[in-house]
Amino acid sequence: MASSNTVTVTLSQVAKMIDHSLLHPTMTDADIMEGLEISKKYGVATACIKPYAIPVAKKVLGGTGVGVCPVIGFPHGNSTTEIKVIEAEAAAAAGVEEIDMVINIGMALGGNWDYISNEIRRVNEAVVKHTAILKVIFENDYLQEAHIIKLCEICSEIGVAFVKTSTGYGFVKQPDGKYSYQGATVPHLKLMRKHSKPEVQIKAAGGVRTLDDLLHVMSLGVTRIGATATIAIMEEAERRGITDAPTKVTFRPVGEASSGAY
Repeated sequence: MASSNTVTVTLSQVAKMIDHSLLHPTMTDADIMEGLEISKKYGVATACIKPYAIPVAKKVLGGTGVGVCPVIGFPHGNSTTEIKVIEAEAAAAAGVEEIDMVINIGMALGGNWDYISNEIRRVNEAVVKHTAILKVIFENDYLQEAHIIKLCEICSEIGVAFVKTSTGYGFVKQPDGKYSYQGATVPHLKLMRKHSKPEVQIKAAGGVRTLDDLLHVMSLGVTRIGATATIAIMEEAERRGITDAPTKVTFRPVGEASSGAY
């Protein structure tokens, strides 16, 4: 798809890279409704929502080709496996197309891979039996490369649909006491693509804010992003002349020598 910093895409392909994120804790029902209309207008892949909003999301997006994607154990992944399975089962049974689940990060950091594998497997089984698919969120900001590699291997063995970098809310305390995060980084995305089976897709989330960001991660083999900046991305795509016909477009690569983050 990509040569150097040039890709050939259609406007629809750009839109279908996006899970429009409606997950901020302060979002009201009115905010969520506005976000669902944005998702519908641009024809994104899914609207990524809080589980309680499944009924309204299905009502607004039904028949539009935009999927509904609730989150499970979000954002810290600390619910018991049993609760995650119940939550995933209920969401999938409600007829959603995709589900994003956060792993138990502490268990990964502690090397309790049997726990991690069992939890992912059980949630995936609950999801796929209702014909939905599962995206597994690692929260890379908290992890070392060895953890990310192991998680990719586990998810590949289980056969989940996607592995995902971040929630967008995995803030790490810095030496000055402030909290920040990198989210999706170029080195981590390359690592995840390398260590996941080809049929396991990669979702980049956290800091992917511009069309250039989207096109760059696409060139790395990423097939989905989580974004709140959908309007800006799609308007920029139109300004840059991307249409429904395949369009060659040059993007500005992210500098890997700096933070590598978007």
